[in-house]
Amino acid sequence: MAPRVPKAQIPAALREQMTGQLGAVPEPVEVTWHSPAVARDNLEFGSRVGRWDAADASLKSFAHMAVAARVGCGWCLDIGYFQADGQNLDLAKASQVPRWREADVFTPLERDVLEYAEAMTAPPPTVSDTLSARLLDRLGPAALVELTAVIAFANLATRSNTALGIESQGYSAACAVPLTAGPQASGATPAR
Repeated sequence: MAPRVPKAQIPAALREQMTGQLGAVPEPVEVTWHSPAVARDNLEFGSRVGRWDAADASLKSFAHMAVAARVGCGWCLDIGYFQADGQNLDLAKASQVPRWREADVFTPLERDVLEYAEAMTAPPPTVSDTLSARLLDRLGPAALVELTAVIAFANLATRSNTALGIESQGYSAACAVPLTAGPQASGATPAR
């Protein structure tokens, strides 16, 4: 499926920079470039989110992928695997995020983070006091606030990409992490 909004022409310098970093320009950037202010602000905010360091990088990565699986954003899972590889995170675990409930590779803390990500993503959100208290106790307030903001950002990105019809771009092929069976594997229904 082609994006629902055609790709815009982005500046040559940005195209070169992104191609150098990622091997290709991300389709979400090309599509949102019809509104350069939106595209630039998304890139800037995403970059800032990536620099936060109160919560463990693997927990944030798994949480973002759990949101992507729940919403049905193949592009986000694809780039998530690619980024996990670049950060030297556990790719065996990353590949199992869409089916985390059935997979036996996650620690109890990772399972709580994945459950929290799904609970924040559910319409309406279903975060429980019990789950929040467990995470607060194990992560501390700064990391829980950061994790919550990462999950909220993941919802923005995944829902935007899905609504715009942006699909997997093949980034995960560079790190040999196959896209795990779709979001239905975790019992989630993709957003329409």
